[in-house]
Amino acid sequence: MQKVIDYFRNSKLEIAKVIFPTKEQIRNAFISVFIVVTVIALFLALVDLIMSFTLSSIL
Repeated sequence: MQKVIDYFRNSKLEIAKVIFPTKEQIRNAFISVFIVVTVIALFLALVDLIMSFTLSSIL
């Protein structure tokens, strides 16, 4: 039983050490990820369009 008590006590101490992000940090990370994903998606769409046009003109 003492091991279980020690486990929960240590878990509580470890949770106290966690630094949770602020709302501003979460918002900035979201905006950064959204911009990067959008740019990559547009790039891949452009590459797909070029390759599709090239292949259709060859055939």
